[in-house]
Amino acid sequence: MQEVKIYKYFPHFLLLLYVVEFIFLALNPYDRAVWWAENLPIVIPVVILVFSFNKFRFSNLSYFLIAFFFLFHTFGGHYTFEKAPFDFFNRLLSHLDLNFLFPDDRNNFDRIGHFLVGILAYPIAELFLRKKWLSNVPVAIFLGIVTLGFWGALYEIIEMQYAILEGGESGAAFLGSQGDIWDAQKDMLLDILGAICVFLLFGYNLKAYTSTN
Repeated sequence: MQEVKIYKYFPHFLLLLYVVEFIFLALNPYDRAVWWAENLPIVIPVVILVFSFNKFRFSNLSYFLIAFFFLFHTFGGHYTFEKAPFDFFNRLLSHLDLNFLFPDDRNNFDRIGHFLVGILAYPIAELFLRKKWLSNVPVAIFLGIVTLGFWGALYEIIEMQYAILEGGESGAAFLGSQGDIWDAQKDMLLDILGAICVFLLFGYNLKAYTSTN
């Protein structure tokens, strides 16, 4: 019975965790304009998920993946992704010999953030299967990656337009290229790599979800 209660209220716990973080990090952000720009794309889907919860409930795994990314992104929105405290992990990344993606001379918080964008491909694939829009798991995985990749590319365009319109320090902070001319392409690559990794780790669960929902 206790396990059932934990399973049932796990999404509520994640929502509470997000709300607490959101309120706390809404206080005195580094750049208020960037804070709004970074948080609106998170708040909107949170509201949608809350109001659609009784009509469609994702698996707890999907809610965990969604919440993990939202919490990470909200943290970055407070400091800006370029200035988020990440020194310890930057040092760890320097040992991976992946300087092309994670250069030693930049804050790679945003690059990890884009990798985590990829984990949202899992709930997308789950939605396709649970709604019976697709019945083939490999096709759902493929379209989950494609859909995620499309959104990642669209977000890069949104970042570019914001930087052009806003200009100044806020525009540069939201864009977050940190002087890398290939930043957008690397961000999109990490989106896709994150999506591939989440399916390698958890893709086997999708068949079980479709057979029981």
